[in-house]
Amino acid sequence: MSRTITTTTRAEYCVIACADAWRDNGEVLASPMGLIPSIGARLAKHTFSPDLLLTDGEATLVGLDGAPEGWLPYRRHLTMVTGGRRHVMMGASQLDRFGNQNISCIGDWQQPARQLLGVRGAPVNTLNNPVSYWVPKHSRRVFVEKVDMISGVGYDSAAAAGPSATRYHRIPRVVSDLAVLDFETPDRTMRLASVHPGVTAEEVQAATGFPLARPPEVPCTREPTVTELRLIRTVLDPDGLRDREVPPA
Repeated sequence: MSRTITTTTRAEYCVIACADAWRDNGEVLASPMGLIPSIGARLAKHTFSPDLLLTDGEATLVGLDGAPEGWLPYRRHLTMVTGGRRHVMMGASQLDRFGNQNISCIGDWQQPARQLLGVRGAPVNTLNNPVSYWVPKHSRRVFVEKVDMISGVGYDSAAAAGPSATRYHRIPRVVSDLAVLDFETPDRTMRLASVHPGVTAEEVQAATGFPLARPPEVPCTREPTVTELRLIRTVLDPDGLRDREVPPA
């Protein structure tokens, strides 16, 4: 069956939007960071992206039931990372209009107001394989005119660095609790691709610290199929943990 359900929660729309980031990716390593992206990656493998590779987060490739399917030694992982064969979905403390991401610090580098995770693997991730982002609370504190420090590389920064930086660089989408955004614009600035049902384009713009490109009519994020909704609710997240991350609207 493929008819749609009208009782979908906001968190479930977010799961669907995250899952669609891996649509048609083929045999690549999914590296979701966070609960809802993890549910989305597993949903994608269950349905429209069966070739997607999942791991236990350490050194083992796992199947849909979590059972080990193969060994993923660090050298093989690095080969996949540097060859564009991994699609990461990271978080972001700040994102700007070109997709530059900050997870390191808030404020001036010499004396930051807040110390965060640090740069970590964000530069390597963004330059060597596709990276999408998940933002559970869309606000002007996250979507800023200019990030305080570049951790993940955006389109303008990659272009300035030259061909070696742009070969595998791609930001397929940004998913938030309000909308789906992408960079399908001539100048690679952020575009409002869809709003989750119950949200208006004006509300998304008001929660964003820079002007968003947008089509004349912004569509709604797609509805899940009956099968997808059943998988989310009974197989992937039967305890409803997704609603703790994104409460019902």
